[in-house]
Amino acid sequence: MNREDIVSDNISYRYPVSIKGVLFVGDKVVLLKNERDEWELPGGKLEPGERPEDCVVREIEEELGVIATTAELLDNWVYQIREDVLVYIVTFGCPVLSDARVTHSPEHKAVGLFALEDVPALNMPAGYKTSISTWAQKLGMLE
Repeated sequence: MNREDIVSDNISYRYPVSIKGVLFVGDKVVLLKNERDEWELPGGKLEPGERPEDCVVREIEEELGVIATTAELLDNWVYQIREDVLVYIVTFGCPVLSDARVTHSPEHKAVGLFALEDVPALNMPAGYKTSISTWAQKLGMLE
């Protein structure tokens, strides 16, 4: 690699990374309402040196008060949250390990538990809907 390659790579566009989890409490998917009035999966920004699997487990506990784990990488894509902001989204299927009551942190407007048949009508990025469907299929919740 020569110097010109290094310099051009350093000016490449970089995306913030957000790690999200699809989790079900019973037969309902857990979603949070954000400041854009969209429903979204729990999760958040990847911290330096943090593994994506550890990030989503930490974020789920912080945002919902629920202990979960990661089982499987479901999807990844770039989402434009505003005209000038793109975020790289990574989603994992996350089995719940605790029976704690789902709550939500002050960073979200609301928490909701939704039946799978209600998800298509929600104001939510298509990528999240795809991840929810993928995880539900892997869990045998969809035919």
